[in-house]
Amino acid sequence: MKGVDTNVLVRFIVRDDVGQAALADQFLEASCHRDDPCLINRVVLCELVWVLDRGYRYARESVAEVVEKILRTEEFRVEDADQAWAALAAYRAGTAGFVDALIGEINRAWGCETTATLDRDAGRLDGFVLLDERPLPTR
Repeated sequence: MKGVDTNVLVRFIVRDDVGQAALADQFLEASCHRDDPCLINRVVLCELVWVLDRGYRYARESVAEVVEKILRTEEFRVEDADQAWAALAAYRAGTAGFVDALIGEINRAWGCETTATLDRDAGRLDGFVLLDERPLPTR
């Protein structure tokens, strides 16, 4: 198995550098196959979302479509794919970021009852607890 870094995916998707896009195309075509997929780890997936959103100003639904295509591509194996699918659904349904939703899903899979946050949008996600000025409950 081979891993793919964020910049390879960005060049493959955005195509803003012809030479690097060609290198990305060549690598992905030669290295990623249904019977031997390339790994897209969760850090790469999160970086990709951030770069498309912040760097390239992709619309939220366009980012979601990219993530969905990656998750559906048989030539890729996505780390924590079940959690990534759930995070994608939460991302599409609300205002929280994909990365926040993925953090919550991974934490839930690890058995966390809640995920504490100071981010108001993330605090609306199922399983998150928004920290505020009120005292925390004690056990």
